[in-house]
Amino acid sequence: MAKHRRGKLKVEHTLLEGLEEYINKLSGLDVVSAIIPGRISRQNSGRGSKGLFIKYRTTSGYKLLYKNGTSVQELFVVSSKPDEFERLFKELFT
Repeated sequence: MAKHRRGKLKVEHTLLEGLEEYINKLSGLDVVSAIIPGRISRQNSGRGSKGLFIKYRTTSGYKLLYKNGTSVQELFVVSSKPDEFERLFKELFT
């Protein structure tokens, strides 16, 4: 699959079912300059929390994890205002 951009989203990998809804919400935030979906991996069990979660802060923003049943996809968010992004993320998704 060729790399290309759709607005703030850099498309390199396929997206897990349901992730696009979260990406659309993140794209609407002014503090987000880019969203880069990462690799998809399988969880050993399908139990546990489902949704979008902050994993850790990076030098350019945050690494997020999207969990959907037995699959997990990494999502990298580029932001010049990471503290404000974290606050807005918590308001939107928790």
